[in-house]
Amino acid sequence: MSIAVLISGGVDSAVVVELLRRQGHDDLHLFYIRIGMDNGEGDCSAEEDIEMCSLIAKRYGLPFDVVSLHEEYWENVMEYALRTVREGLTPNPDVMCNKMIKFGFFEERWGHSFDRTATGHYATTIESDGKIWLGTAADKVKDQTDFLCRITYSQLSHLMFPIGSLPKAEVRRIALESGMPNAFRRDSQGICFLGKINYNDFIRRHLGERPGPIVELETGRKLGEHRGFWFHTIGQRKGLGLSGGPWYVVKKNVHDNVVYVSRGYDTEMQYGRTLHLDEMHWLTEDPWPQTCDGVEIAFKNRHSPEFLPGTLTRVAHGEYVIRSAEKVQGIAPGQFAVIYDPAARICLGSGVITGRNVMI
Repeated sequence: MSIAVLISGGVDSAVVVELLRRQGHDDLHLFYIRIGMDNGEGDCSAEEDIEMCSLIAKRYGLPFDVVSLHEEYWENVMEYALRTVREGLTPNPDVMCNKMIKFGFFEERWGHSFDRTATGHYATTIESDGKIWLGTAADKVKDQTDFLCRITYSQLSHLMFPIGSLPKAEVRRIALESGMPNAFRRDSQGICFLGKINYNDFIRRHLGERPGPIVELETGRKLGEHRGFWFHTIGQRKGLGLSGGPWYVVKKNVHDNVVYVSRGYDTEMQYGRTLHLDEMHWLTEDPWPQTCDGVEIAFKNRHSPEFLPGTLTRVAHGEYVIRSAEKVQGIAPGQFAVIYDPAARICLGSGVITGRNVMI
């Protein structure tokens, strides 16, 4: 079986190569997807990654190619991110990067020539009734199914996740045991492909600044100023520059450029129990094609090791409501609510959170 392996220079994708070789797979081809800076220049942080990938390829005697999807990334993923932020919503570029870049353009141009594509994502696949489902990882802290919640069934069917059944500690152990040159390398952080770029600097470069008031929601009292509502998201605590807190962003008025906050770790204003969803996407199939009225689910509204219990109801075509059994912090319109079976074993799909926290 021929396998395209997406590697990043990190320990996870390196161990993927080791495990595939242990399983007897010899027909492997390694790929690194390169995305340059938004000014068209190269990303110096990628040079270290590529050098590490080259070492891994030489170690196993495997072919290695660096492929560029620079224009595709900036025209699709970052266009989506900037448009979403400009509307006062909270984007998730990593989700769209997986759907459109790693398993979209890459598959169309290179991956389709191979029997499968393997990645270092912490996820699994489950075969049941002749269909493939996206399963959660053994290591729930590292689980990345929420970043895969918008891929298509054809994309899912072509993927392999060799480390998904292992805890992170075991992945590190295998890297050390195998003498990997990146065994001690830190996991990458931040937005997909932004590398070492500061997120606020990136937003400022594209959207500029627009000063406006920060207002206490309960009293209407002005507490300070922000540099643009697009720098803030619902549930945010850090970066507000306010004393006497903690303060949480609980609402935004896009038209008037007002950011509303509420004080206290336990302020009820930062919590909710109802999530309204639109643009529902099912990975394998709609689990409830006939009736979806209060069915039990687990869900996530942000990247977290916690799966929250709740119920899901379809209120109209494509529109759903999650009612959580627990208080949910920071329900941010624009983010994806990811739907799982009650045991949090299978990722079923996702919807885009709507709501009244953002006033257009």
